[in-house]
Amino acid sequence: MPEPPLLPRAPADRARVRALAYAIACEVHPVDNLCVLDPLRSAFGADDEAVTAWVRHWVAQTFAPLECMLANDRRTGRFCHGDTPGLADLCVYAQVLNNRRFGVDISPYPTIARIFDACAALPPFAQAAPKCQPDAE
Repeated sequence: MPEPPLLPRAPADRARVRALAYAIACEVHPVDNLCVLDPLRSAFGADDEAVTAWVRHWVAQTFAPLECMLANDRRTGRFCHGDTPGLADLCVYAQVLNNRRFGVDISPYPTIARIFDACAALPPFAQAAPKCQPDAE
């Protein structure tokens, strides 16, 4: 088992963390990957501006309800669920990093931004950032 654990012990809390993580992993992440963005360009003639608009649209569709889920739940702490990072924080961190490639403004999502900053302050998150990987360009 990872330490700290990626999911809380209580079933209802586990379900909440999964719901937060899945909001990103199932709603926005799949539609802003190269396997979708490249065909937008090649098959449908989307230019960089259209691709950026596509990504920003889907981020907003996911981040607006995610922000509400996080901001309006007392279980949200320094991180998505309490004061220890977990599965949902991994997803938030990765998605916000990906959003930066498209200039997505996350100021409308202050809770998400705060959680991202809390994650980024932790060495394991910072070391996992794409720019720190051996194949980074």
